[in-house]
Amino acid sequence: MTNAIIRVIDIYPYRFFAGNLQFLLLRRAPDVEYAGQWRMLVGKIEEAEKAWQTALREVREETGQDPKRLWTLPSVNHFYEWEYDRINLIPAFAAELDRDPTLNHEHDDFAWLAPEVAAVRMDWPEQQRLLQLATRLLQTGIPPELVVDF
Repeated sequence: MTNAIIRVIDIYPYRFFAGNLQFLLLRRAPDVEYAGQWRMLVGKIEEAEKAWQTALREVREETGQDPKRLWTLPSVNHFYEWEYDRINLIPAFAAELDRDPTLNHEHDDFAWLAPEVAAVRMDWPEQQRLLQLATRLLQTGIPPELVVDF
């Protein structure tokens, strides 16, 4: 029987620069999983941690800053891992930042990109879809109930 599991989260960091929306992508360092890939932030949920707490912790760990605003996307990333016969359900968040990241050991470069450029640079279709959803909500307005009060 296939199991569903929530064990990781996705975070789409963004900023407004000169009036333009930009998303932050980080390039994975050569000695870590997914080496060389440009990705948004991803984090593993620790024991007794809520998904939104993981998102906040991961923003701090991977960028060296607190988000100005953290909100949840009204959708999840999902994929099937045949090796474990499990479906991963991944809560997704967006985090507004106000400066460049301070990279940790997991990343060796970063880029602020327009939404359409960021989506093309990402490898995974579900992550591209969620970035486009974040873009749409940032353009039309984030419903207050999605904003995390931390």
